[in-house]
Amino acid sequence: MKKFLSLISCFIFISLVAVAQQEELLFDSDEILEVSMKFSVKKLRNETNDSTLLDSYLIYKNTDGSQDTLDVGLRVRGNFRRENCFYPPVRMRLKKREGKGNIFDGSRNLKIVFPCATNNNADSFIVKEYLCYQLYEEVSQYTFKTRMIRVNFQNEDDKKGRTEQFLGFLIEDDDKVAERFDAEVLENKKVAGTFLEDTAAVRHDLFQYMIGNTDWSSLYQHNMKILKLDSKTAIPLAYDFDMTGMVKPPYAQVSSLVDIDDVSQRLYRGFCRDEALMKTIRDEFLSKEQLLFDHIQQLAHLVPDQEVKNMTTYLKEFFVVLKDDRLFEINILSACRTSE
Repeated sequence: MKKFLSLISCFIFISLVAVAQQEELLFDSDEILEVSMKFSVKKLRNETNDSTLLDSYLIYKNTDGSQDTLDVGLRVRGNFRRENCFYPPVRMRLKKREGKGNIFDGSRNLKIVFPCATNNNADSFIVKEYLCYQLYEEVSQYTFKTRMIRVNFQNEDDKKGRTEQFLGFLIEDDDKVAERFDAEVLENKKVAGTFLEDTAAVRHDLFQYMIGNTDWSSLYQHNMKILKLDSKTAIPLAYDFDMTGMVKPPYAQVSSLVDIDDVSQRLYRGFCRDEALMKTIRDEFLSKEQLLFDHIQQLAHLVPDQEVKNMTTYLKEFFVVLKDDRLFEINILSACRTSE
């Protein structure tokens, strides 16, 4: 009997370990996940909302080459890309028990970013936006996890039944980020940027300057969530990096609220903080310079050579500012905001 119970205990332990490993696989692997999807883009855009989902499925390929199929519900999300792109951004919810004992274990709710258009270079902009998420992970611990996917897609609106292939990426759900930090995502609450925790805020603001992003607001939670760690600590949680100088898609436009003419122009929109702290965060970025450039090279095989050069040059221009005391004073310390 003791031997039997020992075997049972061993089996349970191995099963628990296997499940734990599977929970980590989705976002802890850098490999592109191969998936297949089929749905009507028109129905997704016109017939779904926060409470109405489109029934569909997701076929994904395991590391051993085998395939599994999951029943999922899809709905459209976002604002600008929803109205201006052929493929709108999607929120996907796995049906009950579908994300159990597989690589989606623990990731039942996900966001999917598809290319905006159907042209040949659309994948490049996906890769560059995905790169921004990777760069953010190097400079801040408070980030969304992401995983690139290669999608074999059949649009049910296409009468010829053609299958298209393009790149996209998955984004971790807000609640999973909050769970990782034993925190809470503040919903529909205005939080002035000056109330954000200083160190996390400066890292966030300098990162946004690095990628050339002015399309965000903490007060209106535009392209940003606010993560409440405790009663006194609120952290910026950034996302949606397409309207940036680093990505620069054809549809990119600058808000009339900022004094620049093109998304490739950098403008520091962070609030003024203690100068010593801002210089400390500057040193953090400088210490990670090579790591950030390495991320570009890791994705270089997915974009044309010219795009690799453009991204590299754009990042170099940022470090020129950081390494020069006078330029750092002009572009960061003297440019920071004192009020909303």
